[in-house]
Amino acid sequence: MWSRHNSYKMLCGDRINKEAEQETCRLTENPLFNSGSSTTCSKDWRRNLNSCLCGFAAYVSNLSTLQRTFRGSGHHYETCFCEHSLSPSFSNERAVCGGKRERGRQSINSFLCRESCAPEELCYCVLIRNLLWNYCTYFVPLEHIHEVSTETMERPLEATRMENSTSSCFLMERKTHVKINRKEVMLAKLRKSCSCTPKKLKNFVMDFLPVLRWLPKYQCKEYIWGDIMSGLVIGIILVPQAIAYSLLAGLKPIYSLYTSFFANIIYFLMGTSRHVSVGIFSLISLMVGQVVDRELLLAGFDLNDDAPPALGDGSLQNDSQSNTTAFNLTIAGMNAECGKECYAIGIATALTFVAGVYQVLMGIFRLGFVSMYLSESVLDGFATGASLTILTAQVKYLIGIKIPRSQGHGMLVITWTNIFRNISQANLCDVITSAICIMVLVTAKELGDRYKHKLKFPLPTELVVIVVATLVSHYGKLNEVYASSVSGAIPTGFIPPKVPHFNLMLRVAVDALPLAIVSFVFTVSLSEMCAKKYAYTIRANQEMFAVGFCNIIPSFFHSFATSAALAKTLVKTSTGCQTQVSGVISAMVVLLVLLFLAPLFYSLQKCVLACIIIVSLRGALRKFRDVPARYHVNKVDTLVWVVTMSASALISTEIGLLVGIVFSMLCIIVRTQRPRTALLGQIQDTSFYEDDLEYENLSSVPKVKIFRFEAPLYYANRNYFLKSLYRLTNLDPNLEAARRKKYEKKEKQHLKKGGDTTANGLGIGDTTLQLVPKQIDFQALVVDCSSISFLDTTGVNTLKEILKDYKDLNISVLLACCNPSVIDSLKRGGYFGKDFGSMQEMLFYSIHNAVRFAKDQKLPADCSV
Repeated sequence: MWSRHNSYKMLCGDRINKEAEQETCRLTENPLFNSGSSTTCSKDWRRNLNSCLCGFAAYVSNLSTLQRTFRGSGHHYETCFCEHSLSPSFSNERAVCGGKRERGRQSINSFLCRESCAPEELCYCVLIRNLLWNYCTYFVPLEHIHEVSTETMERPLEATRMENSTSSCFLMERKTHVKINRKEVMLAKLRKSCSCTPKKLKNFVMDFLPVLRWLPKYQCKEYIWGDIMSGLVIGIILVPQAIAYSLLAGLKPIYSLYTSFFANIIYFLMGTSRHVSVGIFSLISLMVGQVVDRELLLAGFDLNDDAPPALGDGSLQNDSQSNTTAFNLTIAGMNAECGKECYAIGIATALTFVAGVYQVLMGIFRLGFVSMYLSESVLDGFATGASLTILTAQVKYLIGIKIPRSQGHGMLVITWTNIFRNISQANLCDVITSAICIMVLVTAKELGDRYKHKLKFPLPTELVVIVVATLVSHYGKLNEVYASSVSGAIPTGFIPPKVPHFNLMLRVAVDALPLAIVSFVFTVSLSEMCAKKYAYTIRANQEMFAVGFCNIIPSFFHSFATSAALAKTLVKTSTGCQTQVSGVISAMVVLLVLLFLAPLFYSLQKCVLACIIIVSLRGALRKFRDVPARYHVNKVDTLVWVVTMSASALISTEIGLLVGIVFSMLCIIVRTQRPRTALLGQIQDTSFYEDDLEYENLSSVPKVKIFRFEAPLYYANRNYFLKSLYRLTNLDPNLEAARRKKYEKKEKQHLKKGGDTTANGLGIGDTTLQLVPKQIDFQALVVDCSSISFLDTTGVNTLKEILKDYKDLNISVLLACCNPSVIDSLKRGGYFGKDFGSMQEMLFYSIHNAVRFAKDQKLPADCSV
């Protein structure tokens, strides 16, 4: 049994000499160690104890007095055990131990961990424990003195209470870091990267084309049916979406089909994700369409979809001749007969090529960290704002009015203004068709979501709606009778490849940067989501190369920018997809449409395509329902979402994305400028301290203030740090010092005039008492640095300033829980003096050590070295 005993105390000497080794050697000659009787101790036990003593003898600095008291036949020995100081894991965390010393320590542990031991064994174990007392006290202070029974060595857990015992030191030895010659390292990496061997060349090709690694290992019987099913479903969904999203990009439907086909093939070869569906994406199409519309407007084209071409039709006004000339000069490499459609796809391919080049360069220079600045709130806000813009752009097709496509900032407001001005021109046929299509699509989507666990694959609702609507439009002659706008002729086959024009690349170079970043971020985030769900890994850098070449190569084949799409990726995973073979199947479905079925969509109404686009925005528009829950979780993130969404919708998508990134960074800066500050109180009967404004039943420490600052201390929050410190401690040392000087000056002036009393009627002996203000109720200030991650020069100078100011008031400033980088900054800044002599009295490993030091300055100082 364990019981408390207060009559025993350890005595540690102060001198370091050879008496420790001599005493240890003398003890090893004791007959108990040399006895061969099994009743006394075993050979293994003697060998372990000898190794313990010999291993530790060279490291014992002081000898403590061993007091032994035999109590009758019970063989009770009065001693002290410290479990943590004998724990190998604990000691390993606290110091770098030598081999012999550690082996000796482990021998003691293995001996003490036995359930029972003979009295003689316990006696020598106690002896070893006391010989090593000075060594062990560097790790854990002595908290209790226990009376130990030799019959059993059970150790029940007891609540540890704080006692005013002897202070102890924590010896923290910093590792010596070898300085690395960065120049040599870079040269070595450069030589390694520039060398070319057959094995390295093979690995490079295999890494650049991951399909060469996984395709030979393809398990056909296990994977093929899931890949075929998901590929067919995605292909069926992809065709109507590709035709519909061409409205967003301001291009003909054939170019959307090209984009979907080439993107799936290239990602099959270069992608590392097994489940991501890469192709045409609504947000990317919108960003492309905004650039195309702007350049068409600058070139003098009419943005009305049904307007005739601006060039070569003889209908140009005289005042538009200058625009035509500017257009011809701008595209010097294109002939004058290139009309609106030709110029639009030229802008789109140039934009796509530059965006792909940006992505490849980012992959080469490993700039994928840029995506870290796009937080979840920024991406969600950007997607929601862009969805509102997409919805606004499709309203005119829903009701069949002919208004020009708005361009520039404030497009959403301008478009809605034009819609309400021309609402009387709405086409009744388009309105009825749109209402029916939306009702069918929404109902099918809701039913699919509700019973998706019972459906093996999602219903191809979009394809059914397109087929039925095309048949109704064709046989009902809706275009001829009701003037309903239709898709028009869609050619079959492939247009000969063409190099994007360099002059157009210069015009769209700035616009391609946000396009490249958004495309990459969506692709990598979806790839990581799928990899985490299905327990495999992706290579983010290779993903950047893959999406980059999904833009570069198709740009030669009249395609525009692509990205991974969330909706199609979720459908792909739910229909049994196993590998990117499903992408090839989807590409074959698109190819079938390109070669044979495209002309059948001639009579498809544009309002049907607009309905498909709007219904596909349900997920993004539902984010509005999550605002209350988001606000409950984090108010700052909600504010970032609202700002990003508003800027993306009301200004433009590119500026909205930039505003969201900048605003989220400003929020982080503001939160570090004005962080939480608190005075801490002690949790009763423990060594822990917490915010006294947040927790009940905390006891204040007499004569000690404990201040916590929950942010890095740097130039931007220096003033807030000082103001918070002065406010919470109710003491501004500068004002107090000025007040004292003023009072001393008045006292000197009064004494010069004569008189035994001061100006306040006090005696001269009472003057000193009067100088000490009543509001100073503490003698030490402990700064909890556990939340201070770094210090800059201003931060170090701030701590030096408060150290000096409080020292003038005879108040000591103690730092606790500093991380190594903060300690290094303080050393370099001269906070501890030139020789670090006062470091032991200024820096502490824990708040409790600092408090104990502050409460009793006469005791040996706590230190954290």
